[in-house]
Amino acid sequence: MSFNDALNEAGAKPAGKRPWFLENREVERSLAITMAIAQELAVARQRIDTLERLLAAKGIIEEGEINAFRPDADAMTARAMWNQEYIARILRIVQQENEAAVMPEEATSGELVEELAVT
Repeated sequence: MSFNDALNEAGAKPAGKRPWFLENREVERSLAITMAIAQELAVARQRIDTLERLLAAKGIIEEGEINAFRPDADAMTARAMWNQEYIARILRIVQQENEAAVMPEEATSGELVEELAVT
């Protein structure tokens, strides 16, 4: 997968116009970004905790080894790619707004429900 493909996939969105739930879009945008970060961090923390517990229980690592680790060039490249994908996921709402600004007007899911209910 190319770098651009990975970024596009990380920022993928469902079809249709984004529904807004708060009156202030800037607040909602900030909340969406914050919640994306919180979700990513929670999952990462759980996985890290699992790995550290498994490795310690098996006697594979000792305390302090993780903090002393220095990645090689390949690891640094992989981490940089992951960081770019991560930022794309976090800022997905901004990307979607930019795309919506240049695309024809789409109906929100709420508008489609209302339209179907009337017909």
